[in-house]
Amino acid sequence: MFEHMQKRHRVFFVYIGGESPLKEKYIDAASELIVYTYFFSASEEVVPAYVTLKEMPAVLVFKDETYFVYDEYEDGDLSSWINRERFQNYLTMDGFLLYELGDTGKLVAIAVIDEKNTSVEHTRLKSIIQEVARDYRDQFHRDFQFGHMDGNDYINTLLMDELKVPTVVVLNTSNQQYFLLDRQIKNAEDMVQFINNILDGTVDAQGGDSILQRLKRIVFDAKSTVVSIFRSSPLMGCFLFGLPLGVISIMCYGIYTADADGGYIEERYEVSKSEPDGPEPAGESQEPPEPGAGASLLPAPQEPKDVLEKKKD
Repeated sequence: MFEHMQKRHRVFFVYIGGESPLKEKYIDAASELIVYTYFFSASEEVVPAYVTLKEMPAVLVFKDETYFVYDEYEDGDLSSWINRERFQNYLTMDGFLLYELGDTGKLVAIAVIDEKNTSVEHTRLKSIIQEVARDYRDQFHRDFQFGHMDGNDYINTLLMDELKVPTVVVLNTSNQQYFLLDRQIKNAEDMVQFINNILDGTVDAQGGDSILQRLKRIVFDAKSTVVSIFRSSPLMGCFLFGLPLGVISIMCYGIYTADADGGYIEERYEVSKSEPDGPEPAGESQEPPEPGAGASLLPAPQEPKDVLEKKKD
């Protein structure tokens, strides 16, 4: 059964031993991560003869045609260790896999190549990354994940930049930082030196998740969406963006003309309100009209008297 599992699964975990606190932690981790990888338990007699265990119980991961033993003092929390080790050391990368690798906390060293291109430069970079992943596994496996990606379309959207192919880029998928080559990679030793420079901080990180980078990301995503729509279907793009712009333009024109008419009507209303309702009364200096054929025989109305004059009267 063990040999059958080795042939069937590229990565799987095995708990070896009896009841212990480590087994309880293993069961808890398996319950949490069962959707991502495979978990088994076995007795010591089941494992192959080439497996050497210093102490029991133990948790092992079998992958890359070898095995690795969990060390609580060096590897820390068991669940975190399983989450980091559930991937093969070298992978063919895509967008979904890079998203999953973000939970591991590892840096991802990727050879960005064109698999249809069989030139020496493309095949050399891929072989260099494979060699580093295989020969320097014990040195870098806690901090790095290795692989290659066909084409630079996804990397360009992730980095918001145009990468030349072939090249090597190191991604920090947890905070969207990345490191670009500061030298030409000729062999595995050059790649190892570049990785060591990243670990000791001598290579500056680019990108990130700062507020400025997030605003830049919003603008870049909007621009990329518009360009992709017009490239795939120009007529659909004109309809999607032309119709809302037309409606907004009509609304703005209507609001502007409505304000202009309203101000004109209000001005006319104020002017008409300031005018007297009836004929202007005659001033004191004007003489009363002489009676004539069309004149009224009634006396002209007198001005109201003062209060004292009324009392005298």
